[in-house]
Amino acid sequence: MADLPRSAVTRTAKLASLPLGYAGRTALGLGKRAFGKPAELIAHEVQTRTAEQIFKVLGELKGGAMKIGQLLSVLESALPPAVIGPYRAALTRLQESAPPMPAATVHRVLAEDFGDDWRTHFADFDDDPAASASIGQVHRAVWADGRRVAVKVQYPGAAKALRGDLKQLGRVVRLFGVLLPGLDVRSFVQELQDRVAEELDYGWEARAWHAFATEYDGDQDIVVPPVVAASEHVIVTEWLDGTPLSKVIEDGPQELRDQVALRLVRFYFSSPTRCRLLHADPHPGNFRVTPDGRLGVLDFGAVKQYPDGHPPAVGPMLRHGAAGDIAGVAEVFRQEGVIRDGVEVDLDALATFVRPYAEPISVPEFTFTRDWMRERGLYMFGDGTSIFRALNVPPEYVMSFRVLTAGYGLLSQLAATAPFRAEAERWIPGFTDGPGTDTDTPDTSDTPDVADKSGSP
Repeated sequence: MADLPRSAVTRTAKLASLPLGYAGRTALGLGKRAFGKPAELIAHEVQTRTAEQIFKVLGELKGGAMKIGQLLSVLESALPPAVIGPYRAALTRLQESAPPMPAATVHRVLAEDFGDDWRTHFADFDDDPAASASIGQVHRAVWADGRRVAVKVQYPGAAKALRGDLKQLGRVVRLFGVLLPGLDVRSFVQELQDRVAEELDYGWEARAWHAFATEYDGDQDIVVPPVVAASEHVIVTEWLDGTPLSKVIEDGPQELRDQVALRLVRFYFSSPTRCRLLHADPHPGNFRVTPDGRLGVLDFGAVKQYPDGHPPAVGPMLRHGAAGDIAGVAEVFRQEGVIRDGVEVDLDALATFVRPYAEPISVPEFTFTRDWMRERGLYMFGDGTSIFRALNVPPEYVMSFRVLTAGYGLLSQLAATAPFRAEAERWIPGFTDGPGTDTDTPDTSDTPDVADKSGSP
C-alpha cells in the first residue's frame, strides 16, 4: 500500500462493508437459531466475526478509522466479559501497529520537508518502521551528531483521509454499539472531528512536545524525549528505550503495574499545573516504561491548553464528590456557571455522574479493577440520559472529564493499587482547602524547527 488509501470510493467501500457485514452475520445467526442453535452461542459468533472485520478494516485504513479503534482500545476495560474476549487481541494490535508505508514514500516526505539532501542530517536511517500510528509512522535513526532518534513521518494524504474517515464513521456509529452498548459514540466521533486539525499540525505538536520535555527534564518519575527537529510533516525526537505499556498491561508483575499507575496519575494530575497543558490521548501506545523505571510519554498531537492550570471547578468538585457532598458539588457548579441560574438538577443523577470520578481519590489507597470500570463505565461514557444535558459544561471541563475517564480505563486494565488521593492533594488546586501547587507557564518559543526546505532541521 503506497500511501494511505486516498480514493474516496475505496475508503467509503471499506467502511460501508462494516454494517453490511454485520447485517449479513446477524441474518445468518437468525437462520442458525431457527434450526435450534443456542442464542448465546450465536451472539458470541456474531461478536467475534464482527470484531475481526471491524479491526481489520480500521487497521488498514489508519487515519480517523484507526483513531476510533485506539479510542475503543482505551475503553476496553469497560466492555462486558461476554464481549471483551473476542475483541482484546484485535484491540491491542490497533494500539501498536498498522500496515507500513513503503520506504520510497517515507523518503519523498523527508525530501519535501528537509530538502533533497535530507540524508546529510542523519548518520543512519532505518527504512523499516519501528511503530505505526493513526496519521504517521516512526523510524529509528541516528542523528548526524550521534544521538539515536525517532523520526515520525506523517502519511501522505493523511489530512484528507482523516477527515473523510471521520465523516463516514459518523454515518455508521450505530455499529459500534456492538462493542459497548450504551456508549455515546457520536459524541466521541464529534470530538475527534473537532480535534483533527491539531493532530495534523506537526508544528503545534512539536511545540507542545518541547514544552513537556522541558518541564519534565530531570524528573525522577516521568521522561519526555527532547525534540531534535520538526517540520510540517516530520518530527524528530531523541529515541526512548522502554517496554510498551500494552506489554505491562498484558503480563507485567503487580509491583510494576502499581508503580506505572501511580506515575500515570502523577503525570496527568501534574501537567496542567506544571505545563499549563494536558496530554489528551491516554492510550497504551503512547507510553513506555524505561529501563530505570520511569514513565516515558510519547506523541503530543492531542494536547489541550490550560493557560490558568486546572479548570477552577475541577478540584472543588472532586473534593466535595470524594466526601459524598453532592449539594456541595452542585454549589460549585452553580458558582462556575456549569449549572445555569434557574435550572434545577437532580442531585441523585449528579451523584451518579460524579461518583466514578471522585471514588478513586476518596480514600488513601484505591484498587482499580475491570469489574469496577464495567460497573461505572456507562455513567462515565454516557448513555443518552447523561446529566450533561442539564449542565452548561465548558469545553475545558469536557476534556478534563474525558481524559480522566480514559485514564481510569488504563488504570483498570493495569488492575493497580496506589495512593492516588495524595496526587490529587498535591497537584489539583481546590481539592484541599489550600491553594495548590503553582508554577510559571513554560516558555515554548524555542522549539527546534525547519525554517524551509533548504534550511537545516
